[in-house]
Amino acid sequence: MSLQSFGFFGFLLIVAAVYLHLPQRWQNPFLLAASWYFYAKAMPAMLPVTIAIAVFAYACGRAMQRHKTAALRVGVVGLLAILAFFKYNGAFATDGGWQAVAMPLGISFYSFAAISYLIDAARGDCNVETNFIDCVLYLNFFATITQGPICRAGDLLPQFKQEHRFDAARTVRALRLLALGLFKMVAISDVLGLLVDEVFPNYRSYGGPMLILAAVFYTFQLYFNFSGYSETARAVGLLLGLDLPENFKTPFFATNFSGFWSRWHISFSSWLQDYLFMPLAWADVSGLTGGKMQRLPVEICVFTVFFVSGFWHGNTLPFVIWGLLQACYRVGEELMHRRFGKPKKKAPAKMLWAKRAGVFVLWTVSMVFFCVGMSGAGLTAGDAFAYLGGWFTGWSPARFTAELYGAAYNGFYANTIMVAAYYAFAVAVLVIGLALDARRAFAYKNKPAEICLANEKHRWVVYYVLVICLLIGYIMQSGGFGGASGFGMYANF
Repeated sequence: MSLQSFGFFGFLLIVAAVYLHLPQRWQNPFLLAASWYFYAKAMPAMLPVTIAIAVFAYACGRAMQRHKTAALRVGVVGLLAILAFFKYNGAFATDGGWQAVAMPLGISFYSFAAISYLIDAARGDCNVETNFIDCVLYLNFFATITQGPICRAGDLLPQFKQEHRFDAARTVRALRLLALGLFKMVAISDVLGLLVDEVFPNYRSYGGPMLILAAVFYTFQLYFNFSGYSETARAVGLLLGLDLPENFKTPFFATNFSGFWSRWHISFSSWLQDYLFMPLAWADVSGLTGGKMQRLPVEICVFTVFFVSGFWHGNTLPFVIWGLLQACYRVGEELMHRRFGKPKKKAPAKMLWAKRAGVFVLWTVSMVFFCVGMSGAGLTAGDAFAYLGGWFTGWSPARFTAELYGAAYNGFYANTIMVAAYYAFAVAVLVIGLALDARRAFAYKNKPAEICLANEKHRWVVYYVLVICLLIGYIMQSGGFGGASGFGMYANF
């Protein structure tokens, strides 16, 4: 039962109708039970693990009231150890020995939320939660448990203490955001994914133009899937009276990677900033350097953060290379700023668009490794390098036209009319999605997406277009050989 399935819509309507009419004292127990039901429908075997991790975090939080330092260490180390076991135990699997243990859905997201809760409570940034149901609900809330955003305890726990009732204005905001999020996931991401799933595993059969097109499609597929999921999660929260953090703010309109990462997966980026980068940057390392250096250079801290980010996504070489590329991009920027100074805030439009194009190209190159890392087709880092090398071969208009047709016809639509419809629809929804992002970035200065939609002069036209494209997206997937992306492309992290 993913957030874009028809079953989820029925589930959400029932949950909202019951939750918003219950007495306050029963609202959180009911929402927790609904969250466990939601997770059990997705991955029933791992529900006990998910509950156990939340109970462990709660117990460590309570223990911090008496033994703060010891309980904090036990909690953080224990959560990281559990996360590492499930994420990386498959690396030690053998045919006749150790068998890989499946990773619980969304374990990284609620583990990071639990770690931030314990650290924030130790710092005094939030209170230790003494109510068991509220604490577990914070970690197991069905809208965020599988793919985030990573919520901070100081923001979400106080909201669980409040009574929530139906609010017409919030419901309208939720419906706007729900339409946009589902449009991104179903009409854009899942449709683009049909071509990506055909080209990447069979990349040796395609020339450079087709490989570049598939890489660009994958870049947009991942973005619209994850941002759409985050906006759908926010819509669920709004419907229930809860404010969840924004996770994306038009990253492809950033002019450098510093700006890009402040707009991409914001809850994860800010988590790394607060709980990894800042401790590294402020750590006293004079004891390790013999007094020659008191603080680590910012470049080392930045490099470490992005290298760790690569390992967080996976322990295979493609993810490691992806993390190294992000580290090189960011450290390279820091070195350039140190050498030439930071760029002026106001620059010629051509210069700004050239920089945005450069960020997009470098990001797309890194996405090849990311896609290979996520692929279930047995691709390796060598395949990623070969894929990039293939960009420079087979540059023939006739070949590209034939491959464009053949990829769709042989891959998921054995019908010439549907092949033409597929590409026309893919281009149309991409233009719509990017146009909405551009309006949000430039006309509305990255205000929340649902507010931007509400301020559009012809907003009802936009609403109808989003819903119609959403329905077409469902139809196009059911009519092809491919399928939707289930719980979202980031759910397995």
